[in-house]
Amino acid sequence: MTYYTSLAVFLLGAIALVVPSGYSLGAAMLLLGSVVLLVNRPSLGLTWRDWQVIAVLVAYAAVGMLEAWWDGQGISGADKSSRFLFAVPALLLVMAYPPRLSWLWSGLALGAIGAGSWAGWQKLAEDVERATGYTYVIQFGNLSMLLGILCLAGLGWAFVQPHRGRWMALLLVGALMGILGSLFSGSRGGWVGFPFVLLVLYRGYGRELPGLVKAGALVVVVAGAALVYAVPQTGVQSRVHQAFDDVANYVSGESRTSSVGARFEMWKGASRLILEKPLTGWGDNGYQQGMQGLADAGVINPFVTRYGHAHNEFIDALAKRGVIGLAVLLALYLVPMTLFAQHLSAANLEHRSLAVAGVLLSVAYIDFGLSQVFLAHNSGVMMFAFWLAALYGTQRIHEASRLRR
Repeated sequence: MTYYTSLAVFLLGAIALVVPSGYSLGAAMLLLGSVVLLVNRPSLGLTWRDWQVIAVLVAYAAVGMLEAWWDGQGISGADKSSRFLFAVPALLLVMAYPPRLSWLWSGLALGAIGAGSWAGWQKLAEDVERATGYTYVIQFGNLSMLLGILCLAGLGWAFVQPHRGRWMALLLVGALMGILGSLFSGSRGGWVGFPFVLLVLYRGYGRELPGLVKAGALVVVVAGAALVYAVPQTGVQSRVHQAFDDVANYVSGESRTSSVGARFEMWKGASRLILEKPLTGWGDNGYQQGMQGLADAGVINPFVTRYGHAHNEFIDALAKRGVIGLAVLLALYLVPMTLFAQHLSAANLEHRSLAVAGVLLSVAYIDFGLSQVFLAHNSGVMMFAFWLAALYGTQRIHEASRLRR
């Protein structure tokens, strides 16, 4: 079963973005494999910390499924919420049979390299405006960024391996290609939070590095950012300029339907709806009807009614599921992040690398959620729920095994 979970977690990263719905295969393997727990009944020794992670997964799923029920969405409305319930047996399976770390990190590296390479081919060879992969362009770009920054988390693990030079090279290439995949997609939301990613990496690894290495890393980051901005083929410069133009045109009233302007209109409309039903929210169907009513009244531009969500995870949760919906969303991100953060100073670098990755998972999703409802998409749901299961389950068992020594 250890080889089985290792393969599942490897595929969860390696083929996530390079085959259609690739992020689902490894997740499905973990869910189906959890049937073994009913037969073997391994002793998991669940702690209060473990129950907290399980509780936030169940609570988020329950609130989403209740919303689908009272809003009249039918079974299909509860589909994405149910994935968080499915992540619970996957988590238990990982705790019972933790995957080999070499499979976990190599899967992330190969997945990031594949995503970045494909994005580069689309952008530079096929001359598309924005690389999209097999999913929506924002999802593709942000998930490529996620794979890349998780590779950076794995550098601590690589440093203590027998062939650390090869492992570190593989993960660094994975980080570079994953980030390039995001840049070629033009998905600006994933770029905004990068300073916070660097802060987590510094908290996990940077304080122990010599001053010269820190200075060198800072130079590389600044020079790399300047280079991708200066080279027109990356598309970064035009996307940044477009964002400033969108804001200026919205403020002047010239355009309210640009990429940024439409978001401002959606946030304005959703804010009006929140004030009317702050406790229970409107539900998905009610939200769309409410936004149409605001458009008919001339409060918001009718253009934005074509979108089924507010393009902000937190505003959308508050508008559709009220204060309770926002609370369980925040708990979903912050509770695991807090538990992982407790191990950012762990003496064992293999253990610490999993903690850094766990914190980065939540940080990345909080960033992505500022300009997109990431959990409204199957790719966003599957990658968060099952990577949380894989990282937390693996980190938890590695921690327990060292305490028993």
